[in-house]
Amino acid sequence: MLVFKFGGASVKSPEAVKNLTEIVSSYSENLVVVVSAMGKMTNALEEVVFRYFHQKEGLEEAIKLVEDFHLGIMEGLFPSKSHDVYKKTGHLFSMLASRVSDPPSLNYDYDYDQIVSYGEVLSTTIVAEYLKEAGLRARWIDVRRSLKSDNTYREAKIDWELSEELVKKDFFFGGDQILLTQGFLASTINNLTTTLGREGSDYTAAILAYILDAERVIIWKDVPGVLNADPKWFDETILLRQLSYRDAIELAYYGASVIHPKTIQPLKQKNIKLQVKSFVHPSEEGTLVGDEVYDKLIPSFIFKMDQVLISISPKDFSFIAEENLELILGFFARHGFRINLMQNSAVSFMVCVNNDKTRIPRVVKDLEDHFLVRWENSLELITIRYFDESTISRVLLNKDKVLEQRSKETVQMVVRDII
Repeated sequence: MLVFKFGGASVKSPEAVKNLTEIVSSYSENLVVVVSAMGKMTNALEEVVFRYFHQKEGLEEAIKLVEDFHLGIMEGLFPSKSHDVYKKTGHLFSMLASRVSDPPSLNYDYDYDQIVSYGEVLSTTIVAEYLKEAGLRARWIDVRRSLKSDNTYREAKIDWELSEELVKKDFFFGGDQILLTQGFLASTINNLTTTLGREGSDYTAAILAYILDAERVIIWKDVPGVLNADPKWFDETILLRQLSYRDAIELAYYGASVIHPKTIQPLKQKNIKLQVKSFVHPSEEGTLVGDEVYDKLIPSFIFKMDQVLISISPKDFSFIAEENLELILGFFARHGFRINLMQNSAVSFMVCVNNDKTRIPRVVKDLEDHFLVRWENSLELITIRYFDESTISRVLLNKDKVLEQRSKETVQMVVRDII
């Protein structure tokens, strides 16, 4: 049994859905297929959440954009408007409209998970219907019935024991060859939807592979595999044909967009191989992640844009000691931040995080009750794995270095553009 994961780019158009269908139909093994929201629909639904929670104008227009996008996909796949898919998605659109007609809660992250999750439910509903239309034995499964988590909305933690019991109960093939389900989603024991963190569909695939003892996980991307840099920033990139579990974990942790940071550990525990392959050229081997052995990799570059550097110092003459660090890190944990880089001295503590327009003001407010706080946005975090001085010089052209942190194999730099 294999586990496939298809991201937004692989289902962003009727042609892409047809290509997905060709790929899965070329395999004779039983498949668990995990699918993300279509195209940029997570971003679009995030806009719905923002307008809904903050009572901004344009909410109806934001919802209509989501509906029109999915209707455009369906019209390219199912010309007859009498097809069941229109009824099923129409019901989901009605549920979404009803959801945002009620007043928002006092918890932004809770509302986020209840609304953004429609992206995955809609995409898998459409893809499942098309797989059946193509004559494949596919069954749609609501992953929220099987993956259970705590109520840490937007960064839910999986209840492994309960999830293992439910997944083994629900994910059986019977007469089906394909079990199609959603990435990114889980639910509490009270059946309230949670999400596993942005781009968390890879992690879903790894969880299911671990529980179901899959032979292999294949993540299908619009790139040839794991590259040593994002093609958006480098004209010449190199395919990393092999990666050890450790290097894959390190690259993902530092922000390599091809693999979600939590994906590798469950696979490593059971020595399940991971392949990252191109859905444009599916016959190519891509990147293999496993117990691979090599001296070291070529330098790999990771760029995280739109970063915020928050500098924290005591209001009195005290030091940044353990009790202060406990308080500071507690604030970031409470507001659901993943810290990309941290550095401290005797009298200051600096944190680099993604620029979250809802969370930054809240954490700064909490910090200012106890500390002096300064922050700067519009920064960039550059990470080089297996660096040398020439690679550092290469990325610092027209950049002003604000902060640097090195280990034996990795250097991280917070930089701003030189104007």
